[in-house]
Amino acid sequence: MKIVDYHLQEAFNDHGLDLTKEQMIILKKLYEQDGINQNELATLTFRDKSSLARLLRKMEAKEYIRRIQSKEDKRNNEVFLTPKGIVLFERTRPIIQKVINVMENEISKEDKTLMISLLKKIQANFMLETTNK
Repeated sequence: MKIVDYHLQEAFNDHGLDLTKEQMIILKKLYEQDGINQNELATLTFRDKSSLARLLRKMEAKEYIRRIQSKEDKRNNEVFLTPKGIVLFERTRPIIQKVINVMENEISKEDKTLMISLLKKIQANFMLETTNK
């Protein structure tokens, strides 16, 4: 949702973080699974390989991540967080939580559960459509 993206970017800017939502998603995935194969990272983040490569180049230039050629397959890179990337991701957590708190204000637990269920169904529909092509 564009409005969430806008408020998240504003929150990052307000805290002096040189980070986009797309970069934060990469940091989160690497925080959960450091050293992941670049192709797997593209799949996990729903990005095509070329757009992910451009994003990773920018993140490397900012020293948030590093790519190392895979020992098993020289055509692939493994992507790792740098210490700077880890610190940055950890700084984003309370900022993201604050945005979530604002977003969820006065929304009941039942409504949140229903919304999550509906969004999962929509996502499943898109995944099914993609696999049927």
